[in-house]
Amino acid sequence: MVQKIAETNARVDVADVLRGLAVMGIIVLHSIEHFNFYYFPENVPFEWMKFTDRVIWDGLFFTFGGKAYAVFALLFGFSFFIQNDNQQRRGKDFRLRFLWRLTLLFIIGQFNASFFTGEILTMYAVIGIILPICCKLSDRTVAIIGTLLILQPLDWGKVIYALIDPNYTAGESLGNYYFGIAYEVQKSGTFLETIRMNIWEGQLANFTWAFEHGRIMQTAGLFLFGMLVGRKRLFLHSVSTEQLWFKSLGIALLCFFPLYGLNNLLPGFISRAALLTPLQLIISSLSNLSFMVILVTGGLLTFYRVKDRSFLMRFTTYGKMSMTNYIGQSLIGSLLFYHWGFFLGRYMGITYSFIFGIVFVLLQMAFCSWWLKSHKHGPFEGLWKRLTWIRK
Repeated sequence: MVQKIAETNARVDVADVLRGLAVMGIIVLHSIEHFNFYYFPENVPFEWMKFTDRVIWDGLFFTFGGKAYAVFALLFGFSFFIQNDNQQRRGKDFRLRFLWRLTLLFIIGQFNASFFTGEILTMYAVIGIILPICCKLSDRTVAIIGTLLILQPLDWGKVIYALIDPNYTAGESLGNYYFGIAYEVQKSGTFLETIRMNIWEGQLANFTWAFEHGRIMQTAGLFLFGMLVGRKRLFLHSVSTEQLWFKSLGIALLCFFPLYGLNNLLPGFISRAALLTPLQLIISSLSNLSFMVILVTGGLLTFYRVKDRSFLMRFTTYGKMSMTNYIGQSLIGSLLFYHWGFFLGRYMGITYSFIFGIVFVLLQMAFCSWWLKSHKHGPFEGLWKRLTWIRK
């Protein structure tokens, strides 16, 4: 029993470190985006900021764009496994309880979505249904389903259809349409107008964008692979798991650079949008996935190989309160950057916004450390847990 508890703690610690790093990347990225409100000052105060703005923007999107969310999705599936496994050991079926938990997540997501158009909790609540559906399947079956989802079958269908019908042209992006509506309200709307827009057009923008960019399929696949990581105990340190992660790192490196290069080269050879767009989506999705594996394996191998983990362990409190931190960035980001609040996008370029993001994360980390000294869970995490296990 003691060994089992120690193993569980080891798995959860490294998962919290990875989750904390992922949330940090997400929040800093959102900061330079002005929280999905692309309104920036026309001129920069210093000439050198043109260089730093470009380096920060390109560097952060290269490192975290589409990757930090992927890490978060993988860990969501892993967390389901931990909870489901704990209940199975007690002889209980967790599936219906998890569906109730997803319902609560959907409600919490609605609160978050009222402030931020990039909300993912609602999407996780919907896509997460795949976990209780597939949790009784064999490892091989789960891996096949997860792989098929990650390969973006819908966009392969678009490629095939475009090849069959040379006259086929794709319709206008619904995501861009709804984000255009959101932008105008963010730019000039009152608080109540912004809330109303976020609840309807904002969520439509988020869901349609995610669907059009393959995020729905990829997230579902990563949920399943996160569950497999838990089943295979791959977050536990051993000689065999370390060798496996080293192999994964090598394969990811071999895949990432050709995929990344190919994605940049395609526009020079394919001009037809109906064919180019889905092909680039498929390749960029796989490229981001490869880089996500590099980030995860790098984090895992570093965590298990360094003797002094004190620096990395600081991210555990941040990861434990990831929901609170995520909702907090929506509230503060909307207040600071949207028209109904301080409308700081008029003054803060990318470099200043990056500095703000770093300071904001550091303040959140300090709050997390202080809060968890007297509480077992963050405010929203504790609420979610208490309501999950409420007696019916």
